[in-house]
Amino acid sequence: MKKLVLIFIVSVFSAVTAFSQDDADTPDSTKTVFVYKIFREIGSTSWIHTQEAFREAEENDACCIILHMNTYGGQVVFADSIRTKILNSNIPVYVFIDNNAASAGALISIACDSIYMRPGANIGAATVVNQSGEKMPDKYQSYMRSTIRATAEAHGADTIITAKNDTIIKWRRDPKIAEAMVDERVYIPGVIDTGKVLTFTALEAIKHGFCEGEANSVKDVIENKLKIGNYKIVEFKPSFYDGLKGFLMNPMFQGILILIIMGGIYFELQTPGVGFPLLAAGIAAILYFSPLYIDGIAENWEILLFIAGLVLIGLEVFVIPGFGIAGVSGIILVITGLTLSLLNNDAFDFSGVSFDEFFQALATVLTGFVISVGLGIYLSDKLFSKGPFSRVALQTTEDVEEGFIGVENSLKDLVGRTGRAYTVLRPAGKIEIDDEQYDAVAETSYIEKGEEIKVVRFAHGQLYVKKNS
Repeated sequence: MKKLVLIFIVSVFSAVTAFSQDDADTPDSTKTVFVYKIFREIGSTSWIHTQEAFREAEENDACCIILHMNTYGGQVVFADSIRTKILNSNIPVYVFIDNNAASAGALISIACDSIYMRPGANIGAATVVNQSGEKMPDKYQSYMRSTIRATAEAHGADTIITAKNDTIIKWRRDPKIAEAMVDERVYIPGVIDTGKVLTFTALEAIKHGFCEGEANSVKDVIENKLKIGNYKIVEFKPSFYDGLKGFLMNPMFQGILILIIMGGIYFELQTPGVGFPLLAAGIAAILYFSPLYIDGIAENWEILLFIAGLVLIGLEVFVIPGFGIAGVSGIILVITGLTLSLLNNDAFDFSGVSFDEFFQALATVLTGFVISVGLGIYLSDKLFSKGPFSRVALQTTEDVEEGFIGVENSLKDLVGRTGRAYTVLRPAGKIEIDDEQYDAVAETSYIEKGEEIKVVRFAHGQLYVKKNS
């Protein structure tokens, strides 16, 4: 009897223990599927969101990442960064094409481990175009062809030896077909004729190895394609800061900020004491450097180069006569600081920075610089001398009756006379007329030392001159 009781107790204890163990294992056996939606144009914001999404997927110990995609494309440079992130991911990445994966979206999709498409969806048409939809020059197409081929090749191939000892490489995703999505000159019998850029429907993509199957939803992909039974979905939800950072790091917006920085400095030098242009330049510089610094792209020394350049330009304008080493060095340092801040280098190690990335950063900065100088020369007189900002500048008349010391009126007699620039006028400097030097201000732009000038007016004790042409 005692043995029966003992056996009963042991059995009950074992059952309870097993039940408790099963109950404890249930939460641990639930797999996390991380879903990241790409429903917008591929750009700086998409790249910021992608980095955050992959980081969150790792934090949630996700078994896989599913990109829920519907995009007509976007900027190649950011699509390339996203596809590299996918290829280097330790977590399997799958894509569900809900409707469209065109252009940059096709490149990103091909980088994924598996592609699933809704019936009626499309993938392809990856020719590089500008914002007007016009095809870009062949050097851009060449880069895209190489990138999309390499992406297809990254998924591997099987080597088959035939009975005749011929070697056949059977690609999982044929690089030639991927290239046909970019280049209309590619001809593949039974797939695409020349003169057409390749775009696949879901069934065509399945037939040629660019889709693992049709699905109607993300849930369909998880349950019926990936065969994940016990799972939970964690969806990436971008924060307001992620969106703001993506906007601030958009190359077009960065170009506008560079234009404001350079233009603000120029206008302040043209009309010292106004303050508004310098304030605008300062705010633009903060907006330019802040997201880059927080993201670890802009380093302290790169920002210091920019500041040192501003100091040298200030010394050249207000302290050192003429325009020489300090001014040129300042401009070079400002451009260098702005350019290097856009590159994802590690301190002084630029081995991970490609020539294309460097060229794009330099082109962004130089474009903003040239436009700001051109607009500055054109608008300086219209805005600050005669335009709406003329009231902001100090133009008060100091009358003798109010206690101010008069200026020699004989300077009025110089109006209409010609001479030469004794120093550089930018805009203030000295002129020489009949071997006598006078302070003067250039009406528009700079006047180089030695150039012939003409006195056009005398106001408030100041001579105003222009080039005599």
